[in-house]
Amino acid sequence: MKKYLLLTVLFINVSVFGQKGPKIEFKDKDNTIDYGTVYKEDDSGVRTFEFTNTGDEPLIITNVQSTCGCTVPSKPTEPILPGKTGKIDVKYNMNLGPIRKTITVESNAVNVDEGRVAIKIKGEVIQKPIENLLEKKKTSPMMQ
Repeated sequence: MKKYLLLTVLFINVSVFGQKGPKIEFKDKDNTIDYGTVYKEDDSGVRTFEFTNTGDEPLIITNVQSTCGCTVPSKPTEPILPGKTGKIDVKYNMNLGPIRKTITVESNAVNVDEGRVAIKIKGEVIQKPIENLLEKKKTSPMMQ
């Protein structure tokens, strides 16, 4: 019985880890870029997801789409050769408030379910406080 169990485990490992074809691996932890807290006026909203083709065949990104029109992704136009890196630029329109968006990447990668992988952006967009130059400063050099 132990022999059959060992053979089954071995077969599963070979079929999972022995996949031939293109594979996509994103650089960012959990496939997420965190904008942090940013000022609307100071940030273009553009971030770049870098990935590597860790497989043994060219990786083709067929589609990249966002969950809403406020996030515009761009995809590579050429195949990514084995061992090479590619990038997907994402431009968020910097609406005030929290950022929680998902972008779906479709490819011929064999290491993700149906060639699809979700990448995400998060953070918060705030407006710069307006400084009133006419208002008295709380501390002045004369009061020291």
